[in-house]
Amino acid sequence: MAHHRVWLASGLGALLTGALAVFPQASSGLPPERLRDTGLYADWTSRTVAPGHLPFSPQYPLWTDGAVKSRWISLPPGTWIDARDPGAWRFPVGTRLWKEFRFGRRAETRFIEHTAAGWRYATYVWNEDETEAVLAPERGVPQSLEIRDGVRHAIPSRTDCRTCHEAGPTRVLGFGALQLSPDRDPNAPHAEEVPPGGVDLRALVERGLLRNLPDGYLQSPPRIAARSATERAALGYLHANCGSCHVAGGELASLAFSLEYPVTLQPGEGPPAVVTALGRPSKFQVPGWQERVPRLLAGDPDGSVLFARITSRNPVSQMPPLGTRLVDEAAVKLLREWIAEDLTHGRTELAAEHAPTR
Repeated sequence: MAHHRVWLASGLGALLTGALAVFPQASSGLPPERLRDTGLYADWTSRTVAPGHLPFSPQYPLWTDGAVKSRWISLPPGTWIDARDPGAWRFPVGTRLWKEFRFGRRAETRFIEHTAAGWRYATYVWNEDETEAVLAPERGVPQSLEIRDGVRHAIPSRTDCRTCHEAGPTRVLGFGALQLSPDRDPNAPHAEEVPPGGVDLRALVERGLLRNLPDGYLQSPPRIAARSATERAALGYLHANCGSCHVAGGELASLAFSLEYPVTLQPGEGPPAVVTALGRPSKFQVPGWQERVPRLLAGDPDGSVLFARITSRNPVSQMPPLGTRLVDEAAVKLLREWIAEDLTHGRTELAAEHAPTR
């Protein structure tokens, strides 16, 4: 099946950051057939991650049907991330990231690399006894291991990877100023601890791996400005789970519907998720509903299109459309409370202030 696979990354002979060994390059120009050959592990048998791969954890994790995840990033020796645009970091060629998904056992490890030709993607599928992980076919694996009775995990296709990673201004998701802020939200759904040895915004700057970040971002670490702890967590959830596609300048810009939380937001500016959704008519007709209703309706989650789509797993209407087959019940509870209570206090006026003129 090798001819169905797309090469993820060039330069597999490059020296790993902080490691002494070089990792092999497939003579065919395709990505390695096995995860063990990508350079993630210094020792495959013990699953010892190679030195130089930095673990991290975003403060607002992406929901993937309850998967437990581990993440690593490595930069080529002597390189660094350019953060002069705090909302769209620029990564050096040779940057590599891995993300491991576990549902009781390892299911898949996703791998992306920045090459001279751009970002490229691959996924490795673990076998049942976790002795091997091999390159997934380009079409992905629609029915992988069972995660609940009758429900199986879907390993994404190469097109799915590009759809999510290339919709906005940056190809690296979950690794930015807000997600790595030392001021972490304790109420974030599915909040994770920073892993041992993990890096955050401050650690990256101190190590010289992140440069040109405006001073204010360390003096006052990025934090969602919200009216309550509930709203902060809700906006963070939408940023992580919806904001990679629904961004002001992305491929969906024509919708004028942004769910990201920009770290460049100025004091007094309303969160885009409120400004572009509250009271705004939705172009999407929810199946079974008699009329079109607003994206968000203050005080009425069950009359809000956004809430209807997040709580659905109907392929026609569910959001996000990829990467999940189970409803995130913790997020449903959070968003219901936010829409029913927080949006009724002052947010309606704010949305009206930022309504576009016609």
